[in-house]
Amino acid sequence: MDEAECQEIIDACRKNNVKLSIGYRMQHEPNTQTVMQFAKDKPYGAIERIDAVAAYSGGENRSPDNWRMRADMGGGAMYDMGVYPLNGSRYAAGEEPVAVSGRHEITHPEAFTEVDSTTHFTLEFPSGAVAECMTSFVKPGNKLEVTCAEGSYYLRPMSNYNGVQGATSDGRKLDKPIANQQAAQMDDDARAILQDMPVMVPGEEGLRDIRIVQAIFKSAREDGKRIEL
Repeated sequence: MDEAECQEIIDACRKNNVKLSIGYRMQHEPNTQTVMQFAKDKPYGAIERIDAVAAYSGGENRSPDNWRMRADMGGGAMYDMGVYPLNGSRYAAGEEPVAVSGRHEITHPEAFTEVDSTTHFTLEFPSGAVAECMTSFVKPGNKLEVTCAEGSYYLRPMSNYNGVQGATSDGRKLDKPIANQQAAQMDDDARAILQDMPVMVPGEEGLRDIRIVQAIFKSAREDGKRIEL
């Protein structure tokens, strides 16, 4: 839930010579991998803006005992769903943010007594690209849109268990099929173990996200103050 816990896990795995992988299934999904490659190749010019949302409605109807409603168990929209637009913005930009700001949209306070129901956050990247992101338990949304100097592309939906697809501004379809994201993830991790290769999504990737999550919460507590990372 914080940087210290992440580092403790990373250190324990390193000390015992075992591999540590974060369960970010999207990075094993082929259309997402195309977006990640676009970040490297820049086929549509410099990346200028990213819009990322992972959210759903109806969370206010959960039992207060559900882990998603409890702060001590890592509940709340940002911890649960917010990592999708956060991690998605990072791999879509192909660089690490240098500053962040965030705010909580207060809805259903009678249900969300401990955790955030909706969080908006902005990431600023060294290149000048900006990501505008939202995550929520009470309103729907599922997209990753990238605007570049010479075109654009998107995934809608961007975080579903299946059916992730999109297109580019020049008509290219991003619709490579995959039978099962988790199966691909487990195969990739097993291959890394069997062949003694680096895992695709190492523990440090989760640490980077948690560091930013903590900065978003700090910004929200301080009225949306810009936090440099």
